[in-house]
Amino acid sequence: MAENETTATEERPNRRKVREGIVVSTSMDKTTVVAVTERVRHPRYSKTVQRTRKLYAHDEENQTNPGDRVRVAETRPLSKLKRWRLIEILERAR
Repeated sequence: MAENETTATEERPNRRKVREGIVVSTSMDKTTVVAVTERVRHPRYSKTVQRTRKLYAHDEENQTNPGDRVRVAETRPLSKLKRWRLIEILERAR
């Protein structure tokens, strides 16, 4: 029984989603808005379509600027819209 408990804590069955995107807005305190673009194949026309979704991410130190490329991870609900948190800044805006 003890063996099963340790393996369950080491390896989570459902990993949290991780997305990369561009910071669009940082006007809120400790919150950043990240635009995540995904390429999807259209079901009928088989053409590749870009879909953009805005994610509200928690940024504790307000360290992002608009234009930065960042990585965000899924987390528990932090506010009405915030369901993501900032993991790392991949590339600073020029």
